[in-house]
Amino acid sequence: MSTRTQHQGTLYVVATPLGNLDDMTFRAVTTLREAGAIACEDTRRTSILLKHFGIQGKKLVSYHSFNESRAVQQVTALLEEGTDVAMVTDAGTPGISDPGYSMANALHAEGFAVLPVPGASALTAALSVCPLPISSFFFAGFLPHKKGRKSRMEFLASLGSTVVLYESPHRILKLLEEVRENFKDAEVFIAREISKIHEEYVSGTPESLIERFSSGQIRGEFVVVVHPGGKRSKQQQEHADHH
Repeated sequence: MSTRTQHQGTLYVVATPLGNLDDMTFRAVTTLREAGAIACEDTRRTSILLKHFGIQGKKLVSYHSFNESRAVQQVTALLEEGTDVAMVTDAGTPGISDPGYSMANALHAEGFAVLPVPGASALTAALSVCPLPISSFFFAGFLPHKKGRKSRMEFLASLGSTVVLYESPHRILKLLEEVRENFKDAEVFIAREISKIHEEYVSGTPESLIERFSSGQIRGEFVVVVHPGGKRSKQQQEHADHH
């Protein structure tokens, strides 16, 4: 790992709103305003965000899963010349099931300062209102679309703990079917469209949620919390015994 001087720029990992722009923090706005450049997943989405907060004339560097190497080189060059760079994702906190992880990881390895500007995260937002036990959990992000998906689900079921997943509207029914097959007597909590107009929070068995989402068009990104059967009732009984 190389050692950088104080004259090098800093990469600020900036969380942005999931939907409601009022969730933007004061520090996030200031950071975007003062940064010399902004690395973003989708320049169009970020341009809308910047316009909303009256931030103009910023150099935008596009990064996504198909241009990671080139984007890292561009940001590295900016940091080396002493320019601070803010990194944002389309929504929420960069690096959480997001190509921003590769950017931050590569710059860490080069010895640059990488600092967080905390804010919205779909993971923590969903868990904050989850009625299931979440004192400990395993975050699995998005499952593989095809290869390795079955073995991954079997591994998650073998943990015997609460599991948190991200899923798209195109595969949510498939995921719920897989939960039904692999997690015996599971309880499921779903957070959808967090902080947006059609936000929804529902709990139930895999079967009841499959029925719910089978009727009508499915929209929005999902956070899915799966609690394995039996353990919750045991925890509740232990809690009652102590009182």
